[in-house]
Amino acid sequence: MSTKEHIRNIAIIAHVDHGKTTLVDQLFRQSGTFRENEQVVERAMDSMDQEMERGITITAKSTSVSYEGKTINIIDTPGHADFGGEVERVLNMADGVLLLVDSVEGTMPQTRYVLGKALSHGLNPIVVVNKVDRANARVDEVINMTFDLFVELGANDEQCDFPVVFASALEGRASVTDQQGGTDLVPLFETIVEKVPSPEVEEGEPRLMVTSLGYDDFLGVLIVGKLKSGSLKQGDDVKVFTQEGEKKGFRVTKILKRIGLKDEEIETFESGDIATIAGVKATIGDTISSLAVTEPFERIEIDPPTLTMTFGINDSPFAGQEGKFVTSRHLRERLMKEIEYNVSLRVEDTESPERFKVSGRGELHLSVLMETMRREGYELQVSQPEVILLRDDDDKVTEPIEQLFVEVPEDCSGTVIESLSKRKGEMQNMTPVGDRVEIEFYIPSRGLLGYRGQFLTETRGEGIMNSLFYKYDLHKGEITRRSKGSLISSVQGDAVAYAIFNLQPRGVFFISPQTPCYEGMVVGEHAKENDIEVNITKGKKLSNVRSSGTDEAIRITPPRQMTLESILEFMGSDELME
Repeated sequence: MSTKEHIRNIAIIAHVDHGKTTLVDQLFRQSGTFRENEQVVERAMDSMDQEMERGITITAKSTSVSYEGKTINIIDTPGHADFGGEVERVLNMADGVLLLVDSVEGTMPQTRYVLGKALSHGLNPIVVVNKVDRANARVDEVINMTFDLFVELGANDEQCDFPVVFASALEGRASVTDQQGGTDLVPLFETIVEKVPSPEVEEGEPRLMVTSLGYDDFLGVLIVGKLKSGSLKQGDDVKVFTQEGEKKGFRVTKILKRIGLKDEEIETFESGDIATIAGVKATIGDTISSLAVTEPFERIEIDPPTLTMTFGINDSPFAGQEGKFVTSRHLRERLMKEIEYNVSLRVEDTESPERFKVSGRGELHLSVLMETMRREGYELQVSQPEVILLRDDDDKVTEPIEQLFVEVPEDCSGTVIESLSKRKGEMQNMTPVGDRVEIEFYIPSRGLLGYRGQFLTETRGEGIMNSLFYKYDLHKGEITRRSKGSLISSVQGDAVAYAIFNLQPRGVFFISPQTPCYEGMVVGEHAKENDIEVNITKGKKLSNVRSSGTDEAIRITPPRQMTLESILEFMGSDELME
């Protein structure tokens, strides 16, 4: 084994919204990656439309910057546990991790999840306390919380002796001594160069594990990975070790190195570095090597999915009006293409050729897939999410249990505890923080389906709720998911303001006047627990005889705006979303 002293490979991990992508922006700017007059968008690494809209990282991406002759490869990872499959595979490319922690919020559930994965890979973290410029920052307390988390996750002595950098990613400054000091990110660059080990490489033939895939209209499939040994040049013949066996007949047509936001062509891909190769067809987890190699790498083990849904073609009365791809063949091809890139997704055929069982990590994981397909022009309908039940060694039914963390105003805590207890939640810990309370529960994943909207109502919109998968445990029994029924349209036609006005005492509507409806369409939530059919198209009967009340103004309560995730939570077992 030897080391490549001029290379550093580092993954940035953090909870959602703690500033990973903003920090990467500043690393780009201060390393001279951009020209002085170059126009650069904020959160440059968030390249997907949904990443920009939601403000979160969904897919892991790698890039590189140069600092004093050293190449620093940066891997930006998702902060949400639903995209844990992305984290698990890209950590194979890193030799160290940058753990970002918010100076106010401290260590959060997703921090725990991603950090646990990094520590299990034997990576030594650098802790960056971000947002030190916030007025209510509690830096010392956050460092103590982080140390406690390291101990709890079983970190070794070297990992617990982590260096700390104080930073404000938004202002582009960092310091290793002064909590509020620093004028630039040089202290962070120097800490990375000093503390992150150089990659160790093996002598011999080139071997690379496929950790990420891309696509280019001209080059075809693009494969991203870290070369563990040897070197690759353009024109080299290689083979691929797949799950089925060896495949030959591939030649490296191009090697690209991502520098900042641009791909630059390079002649030689040296071991220890991260780059992209074209000309080879492979999937995530495969090993690419020279023809002389006989042993592939061990395939990546990914945590199993916990939630499943049925995807099917849209067969409602409005089918085919919006989408370009409406047949089951189109749907199946798109789902099979997705599992090549999305390693934590599972797709299975069902008894019906028009329906497919799709399993993922959580509601967000599946809803991002649905929204992506919708934007690509696919029409589909999906069933209510269900948790995946397994049988243990004693043939008893087990279900996924989540570790749930809620932070609520003190006067709302009783209501929240009561609601979660009804959903089979078991309270583990309760800690007062000022006028708020942090509570930890173990709760079945089933108990959280459909709860987020109720939680926001119970906490007057002030509650914070985060969860992550804990373990499979014995089935906890029946849980009531929804206490109210649906308002269902009994006829086809456009919704009328007069009908909505008269039906408002029956419940809350999801639609506004002039919305096209059909028989059987869910148009709102009933105030009682049963479903009820309503005529949403009934207009006012007009005659030339005046009567009292004729000229009453019609006042309609604004409809409840339902997002894709809120519909998934609201849906009943006999309902579909199109």
